[in-house]
Amino acid sequence: LALRFARALGTRPMAFALAVAACAFTAPAMRAPAAARAAVQMADMSESVPFLVKPAKLGKGLAGDVGFDPFYISETMDLKWLRESELKHGRICMLGVVGIIVQEFVHLGGPYYSEANPVAAAASTPAAAWIQIFLAIGAVEFFSNKGKMTMDDMFSDSSRVPGDLGFDPLGFSKNPEKRAKYELNELKNGRLAMLAFSGLLHQALITGKPTFEALGTMGQYS
Repeated sequence: LALRFARALGTRPMAFALAVAACAFTAPAMRAPAAARAAVQMADMSESVPFLVKPAKLGKGLAGDVGFDPFYISETMDLKWLRESELKHGRICMLGVVGIIVQEFVHLGGPYYSEANPVAAAASTPAAAWIQIFLAIGAVEFFSNKGKMTMDDMFSDSSRVPGDLGFDPLGFSKNPEKRAKYELNELKNGRLAMLAFSGLLHQALITGKPTFEALGTMGQYS
């Protein structure tokens, strides 16, 4: 029947038959893979960044894990080492935010410690003081990690928990349920503090004024 129809249209029978066969073969095959890909993508999308595929190492029950890794850093670096870094930076920034606010009103004696602007205060700190600060930080890192400072050996002991330095003078970790809650609270507050610390520094850089003094003059920037 197809050949008779092709002759009636003046089309070459062989070419017409190949065209019909190709269409009949390829049309169904194109629909199934597309639907399958869509189903797989919907199942593997990140919870926090819905338009990105969820990183493979996330979603394993780690505290505070919401699948947020838009640059897929967890694919190339050790997850425990990354969590250790996140906790330490969060703790430093929580102290840093308090420090920026307090040092606007409370100062140590001497000409190097009377600057209310945090950026200017850091710039006026003598080199000897910076050396002492970095040596102290290095000593804490070295001894708390028993000399294992790199991503390759820091967690050679599989029982080591990221961020756990054994510092719990008030005994918050004795209750397992409360411990999990406090760990999540620390992580969230640390993340917020990292954003806040960056914001306070940028505010000081832009306005040239300490935190509360700059807030009092925000109207002139509108």
